[in-house]
Amino acid sequence: MTFYFDNAATTKIKPEVVSEMLPYLREEYGNPSSLYGIGRSAKKAIDRAREKVAKLINCDKGEIYFTGCGTESDNTALKGIAYRYKDVKNIGEVISNKNKIKKNHIITTKIEHHAILESCKNLERQGFEITYLDVDKYGLINLQELKNAIKEETILISIMFANNEVGTIQPIKEIAKIAKQKNVIFHTDAVQAVGNIPIDVKEMGIDMLSLSGHKIYAPKGIGALYVRKGIEFESFMNGGHQEKNKRAGTENLAGIVGLGKACELANENLEYHTKHVGALRDYFLEQVSKNIDNIKINGTMEHRLPGNANISFIGIDSTALLLELDKKGICCSSGSACNSGESNPSHVLTALGVDSETAKSTLRFTFGEFNTRAEVDYLVQNLIECVWNLRRYE
Repeated sequence: MTFYFDNAATTKIKPEVVSEMLPYLREEYGNPSSLYGIGRSAKKAIDRAREKVAKLINCDKGEIYFTGCGTESDNTALKGIAYRYKDVKNIGEVISNKNKIKKNHIITTKIEHHAILESCKNLERQGFEITYLDVDKYGLINLQELKNAIKEETILISIMFANNEVGTIQPIKEIAKIAKQKNVIFHTDAVQAVGNIPIDVKEMGIDMLSLSGHKIYAPKGIGALYVRKGIEFESFMNGGHQEKNKRAGTENLAGIVGLGKACELANENLEYHTKHVGALRDYFLEQVSKNIDNIKINGTMEHRLPGNANISFIGIDSTALLLELDKKGICCSSGSACNSGESNPSHVLTALGVDSETAKSTLRFTFGEFNTRAEVDYLVQNLIECVWNLRRYE
């Protein structure tokens, strides 16, 4: 039997999502670009899904672009803006060559997902300048440092909504306000935040937002990018005219339908979800703190995703502990699933000032809607036993 506590890596597809998708894998298999009946039906299904995604984050459906995943959404946001506005003085205003100011500066943080960090490295090789903001010991940026980093050449600020490893939630509304005051576009990687906490892109002032289906009980291979109306960006995928000429390729019809249903469910169940996973996380941390000595909880408890617990078990190799838990059927992680093969300490924990040895003793537990208190009890019981056994043989 599997006891799954790695919902930040991926989530189990909800039965309602599967049910919604099945007709589009069987009977409703038409190409949305085709003009005959099943093609038109497929197109309507995509439109309905777009409305559901838009409703979850409170935007217009025309501001949602479907992608293959969160990573593609991040790449599209950064590179699409970088390429579109690099020779524009003011966003949306093309001017004569003699007055051009090269808009080649992007601001991000040191704790972003690698989809952002590697995109930034790629842009640096093309001549763009990137500022990587520091964070404090809780993973929060300093707003004054952000203000100081903005200059005339700044084109984009990309700061994640909530961190995938330690769950820290950034002051997004304040960041957006700073960006707007300086006429800079603001993008946020909200892959971990969407469906876990309320997000209103209009109220918060967000210009662009990335999300991913498999983090919110939809299938893998589908994501979306919100782009506020009026912001232009270069297409990242060239070919046909899908997604308003911004993302070529035949649409992943069943995946889009599944994402739409998952967003609809998230919108309906958000309050319950937040309370449920938050209660499980708090109970877990309480029990671990009572029963296991010499641990360190990383990040902030005040500004944190409700289902995230990131714990260093001092003196224990996290890989060894991970494998011992796996023998008990328990799934958790030693950091981002995208970097599971890395031997170096987490770049996120390093940015928080956690020393290398402590970082290498860290596991991440992330709770979801399918988890129960009985499962958490099983996790705690076996975690205590595994930690005790590993420390005994030090």
